[in-house]
Amino acid sequence: MYGRYAERLTDIAIAAFLWSFRISIVLIVVVGSGLTLAEGRYSTTTWIGLVIGGLTLGSVYAMVALGYTMVYGILRMINFAHGEVFMAGAFAGYFAASALDGAGLLNANPASTLASLVLMLLAGMAVSVAIALLLERIAYRPLRNAPRLVPLITAIGASFFLQYTFRGFFGSRVYSYPTVGVLNQQVGLPFQLRWVDLLVVVSAILMMSVLYLFVMRTRTGTAIRAVSEDKATAALMGIDVNRAIVTTFGLGAAMAGAGGVLYALLFRQVDWFFGFIPGLKAFTAAVLGGIGNIPGAMLGGLFLGEIESVGPTLFFEGLGVPSVNQLKDVIAFTMLVLVLIFRPSGILGEKLARQRA
Repeated sequence: MYGRYAERLTDIAIAAFLWSFRISIVLIVVVGSGLTLAEGRYSTTTWIGLVIGGLTLGSVYAMVALGYTMVYGILRMINFAHGEVFMAGAFAGYFAASALDGAGLLNANPASTLASLVLMLLAGMAVSVAIALLLERIAYRPLRNAPRLVPLITAIGASFFLQYTFRGFFGSRVYSYPTVGVLNQQVGLPFQLRWVDLLVVVSAILMMSVLYLFVMRTRTGTAIRAVSEDKATAALMGIDVNRAIVTTFGLGAAMAGAGGVLYALLFRQVDWFFGFIPGLKAFTAAVLGGIGNIPGAMLGGLFLGEIESVGPTLFFEGLGVPSVNQLKDVIAFTMLVLVLIFRPSGILGEKLARQRA
């Protein structure tokens, strides 16, 4: 009797703490935002710039998050090496850009620059796909029927392996992307918008739209969705399960490779640790949107990018918190904690196969 009473008190205390935590976060957001806007320190142009920055960052997070969510949807595992697949694409884009710049093609004329950017994206996607397919074949396929913890640990090990392999080949120094002059120019709108921002957003929207249509409207996409629902039944219906899984890895890696090149064009640097933080942010975006849910990953990435860009200034500036720009990671992972506590299925819900009797 006493044990049951103590257990109930513990549940009440935990519930009270969680509600207090939720109310505290809401108060910080509402009060901080109100004070920041009331002070009027920043112009409308500044806020538009922050929104655009969040949109570009969120577009990259969404592209990388698709790889996490698709692999989880079909294998029920988190591919923690996906951040390094993203990093490999950025490195491939760097070497392609350096070669094109050395040949005088990167900044020769608008047509040459556009062709060079396409080649950089294709190089990043090709290298990322190759690495992801090797990972799937060597590290993940032999463990496909193992307990869930085993592939998870393997994915973490693969992540470290790729990081230190790239460090061994290319050293620990930071590589700077060649300057693409036109990308840093303003588009010419009433607010500040660079061509690189427009390139990232448009490229991400196009590639995510093509991926969504491929998954939803093609026979291969139908096979992928069938395998995601029930591998055994899909195999009995004549679907090549291995092919569907390999295709899923390839599609996710292609998006990550392109995202790596676009992210590097934004920040113009790449090193062996380049994929770790963006990989964690993209995983956070996938969880926010609903792991296993493709539209959810897109929405989660865009939402996280905006929160990370606008949130520090909007929420904390009015409260007098110093160095608010250094709090973007705190906000991102606080959002993850909140979602895991109060809505574990994510914004749009987690898509899992239903167990049939």
